[in-house]
Amino acid sequence: MKFTKMHGLGNDYIYVNCFEEIVENPSEVAKRVSDRHFGIGSDGLVLIMPSENADFRMRMFNSDGSEAEMCGNAIRCVGKYVYDNKMTNKNVVTIETLAGIKVLELFMQDNEVKLVKVDMGEPILKPENIPVSSGKEIFKSEPVEVDGREFRVTCVSMGNPHAVSYIDDVDVFPLEQIGPKMETHSLFPRKINAEFVEVIDRNTLKMRVWERGAGETLACGTGACAVLVASVLNGISERKATVKLLGGDLIVEWNEKDNHVYKTGPAVKIFEGEIDLNRV
Repeated sequence: MKFTKMHGLGNDYIYVNCFEEIVENPSEVAKRVSDRHFGIGSDGLVLIMPSENADFRMRMFNSDGSEAEMCGNAIRCVGKYVYDNKMTNKNVVTIETLAGIKVLELFMQDNEVKLVKVDMGEPILKPENIPVSSGKEIFKSEPVEVDGREFRVTCVSMGNPHAVSYIDDVDVFPLEQIGPKMETHSLFPRKINAEFVEVIDRNTLKMRVWERGAGETLACGTGACAVLVASVLNGISERKATVKLLGGDLIVEWNEKDNHVYKTGPAVKIFEGEIDLNRV
């Protein structure tokens, strides 16, 4: 299987061009290639496929083999891949995902894509659609107890579910202890991505993320969008802010006119290769 390894702010995935490759049982392949000791090493597997409804289709699988609806960092890399590999010559590209069709604007330097702006669509706030087991109209700053500690949690879906909590010092926060327990909390019937946020100022938010099915990652694009939306809902940030992740910064805006969230950040190719799946 030929592949390309790419990352968005350190959120790394194995990308396979399914116009040329056939990947049988992608869930199992994702687990094998993602292993950082016996495989290639990544946060998961992304398949770039034909679409009847958009320019391209993206399927993504976490390192534990579970299929996810969307990944904001991965989709930026898909945009870079299809342009740099001359699969399209357009600088506005549509990508079909399980979270709907997303529109990407590609920004070039030396005829290569360096930055990608993604229209992430409208945030989903109704608990039943996130989903969260709550009868409230919106799950905002609600008390949730994890490991004997109370967090004020705001839940948002960007096509995949997120629980956003605010803390004083994100650098020393025990994410490996709290993250998996928040992910699997009984409130969240399909598990959840958990973001823990330190507010620097109204234009700067610093976060760490425990991703559903992957653990802590260096960045999460949908998570950064959820953090910005939650912060606006809680009155602690402007509608456009820099979201600082372990892997770097994203610029996120919740546009008041169309209610869409826009995210801009880099996409980077690491290397290409070929792997014999019978040997991993």
